Amino acid sequence: MSKPHPNEVHEIYGINGSSVVLKNSKYEILNIDILENGIASKNSEIQQLIGKYKNVVKYIPQDAYRKKYAKKHTQGIVLRFKGRIEQNLSCLEQVNSNYCILIIDNVTDPQNLGQIIRTAECAGVNGIIIPERNSVGMTDTVLQVSQGAFCNIAIYSVTNLNQTLKQLKRDGFWTIALENSIDAKAWNAIDYSGKIAIVVGSEGSGIKPLVLKACDFQATIPMQGDTNSLNVSASVAAVVFERLRQII
Repeated sequence: MSKPHPNEVHEIYGINGSSVVLKNSKYEILNIDILENGIASKNSEIQQLIGKYKNVVKYIPQDAYRKKYAKKHTQGIVLRFKGRIEQNLSCLEQVNSNYCILIIDNVTDPQNLGQIIRTAECAGVNGIIIPERNSVGMTDTVLQVSQGAFCNIAIYSVTNLNQTLKQLKRDGFWTIALENSIDAKAWNAIDYSGKIAIVVGSEGSGIKPLVLKACDFQATIPMQGDTNSLNVSASVAAVVFERLRQII
């Protein structure tokens, strides 16, 4: 359902994100920069993980390291790796009964997308679908904000969300759009058990009309204050953790 992507080189830094990538065998580690006498150099888990990558590890003196990574809070470790992050979406007809896919439409802010990936992984979402167009894509900022969560959740790239929704319905999924409208039910009044796909859009442009029309249900999060909308990552958190509450 999507075109193959070439392997790309990415950079991630910090102890949490770096350790997750180092534990994941599907990526090729190209190089690891460690600050001499920095936090990472004294971290036992990091030291254990980089043991098998000695040929690409470089310890850098403080002045040179800080000059190279002056604008980043790295905790003393930066690594570059190569590998495809997105997958092609295959048939999901045979997946388990409580299976959740999160579909991201029109989200162009890398901070939001990274936080959504992190939140979704923490809430037990099984996969995330991102369109090739009208999306920020898997940039280094997205990966960084996700704190390594991208390694532990399936991320799919598709060319056409309408066709993807049709395929998911054929595979037995109910589709729920998170949208403020008169047709929407309260987010916590919807049954999220079974095979579901939750569709979210950005605060500005929202979900595209054709995608919204293709969904079976609409959910909304009523506001109590003067602000009339939540940040998309906050909205996702409310819905996916409500789904988790219902199924555990």
